[in-house]
Amino acid sequence: RECWYMIDNSFMTSLPDTWGLHQRFILFPINKWNEEYHRVFLGGLTCDSKDFYNSEAHSNAIFLPVMKNRRDPLYIGFFHTGAYQEAISGYGGVKHCLQPSPKHILIDKDKEGKITTNVFAPEQSSESMLKILGF
Repeated sequence: RECWYMIDNSFMTSLPDTWGLHQRFILFPINKWNEEYHRVFLGGLTCDSKDFYNSEAHSNAIFLPVMKNRRDPLYIGFFHTGAYQEAISGYGGVKHCLQPSPKHILIDKDKEGKITTNVFAPEQSSESMLKILGF
């Protein structure tokens, strides 16, 4: 039986090369590292049947932590996505199925070797999309 995890966005709008070109990116869980892992499939929230991360095309199975408590979200990161994803999908604006632009976080190490995080761009609000549409 397949286990599907749905991302709180869309591969088609946030990482268009994952579905359009079957580009593979480094994918890691951000939290729940010490949980048991199992094979999952990843789907996006749009109404389009192609809005999923095609692990078959990538010839690599995806293993992520088991979701024991549905109220405690699992955060996943796609790394080394490159400038093309941002140029193709853009930040802000209005996208397929009115999916908002996701929060962009920069992860780095400071001079002491400590991991730091900074919000580069917040998640797009519904108000900003409605304003673009003239509401």
